[in-house]
Amino acid sequence: MDNSFLKILINPNAFLQDRMKENVSLKIPALIVLVSAIISAAAAYLMVTPTVKMMSNILSGMDTIIVLAAVVVTIVVTFISWLVYAGIFYILSTMFKGKGTFNRTLEIVGYGFLPQVMGGIITVIVALEYIPNVIVQSIPAGTTDSQVILAATTNLMHDPAMMAFTQITTLISIVFLLWSANIWIFGLQHSRLLSVRDAALCVGVPVVLYILYTIYKLGAM
Repeated sequence: MDNSFLKILINPNAFLQDRMKENVSLKIPALIVLVSAIISAAAAYLMVTPTVKMMSNILSGMDTIIVLAAVVVTIVVTFISWLVYAGIFYILSTMFKGKGTFNRTLEIVGYGFLPQVMGGIITVIVALEYIPNVIVQSIPAGTTDSQVILAATTNLMHDPAMMAFTQITTLISIVFLLWSANIWIFGLQHSRLLSVRDAALCVGVPVVLYILYTIYKLGAM
């Protein structure tokens, strides 16, 4: 791993202080987000496989389309999340009289996606371990009864291997999101000229709310 990438992970404060001395550049942050998106797309491909198998009899010939859609959507959503995080942090920081451009905020948020790359790799490894063990009951051809489809979907989501996979990957996503949040706090502090406390509030509130929502969804399964 490049030394600068290692510095982002273990000493983001020093890295981002140095970064502020340079002109804004979105090339490396965009590359980090792209790699994160590709890895997430690989995980999405593995995760959608049981669903495609379950519905193969009633969606004949659409398997490839469904998988491709899952991959493309995951990549697009990853880039959208980059913009959304940056937008939320930028708007919240204005409440604390933050200074600095949106592009600078976008840059530091992009660097903060580096832990997501690592989390994505681990998620793919976990998917390769658990997804093949998921027992899939294919829906009979010609089925149009929504209750039958709903029951099959419910059984799939409550399969022991699928539930274990979901719980583990949810934990992974939370851990690495918190790691990203740590980078974003220092980034917002330097890019928007905030105190550590104010930067922590701008980053911490939306991140904690998202984590609570994620845990709520997991409990509702």
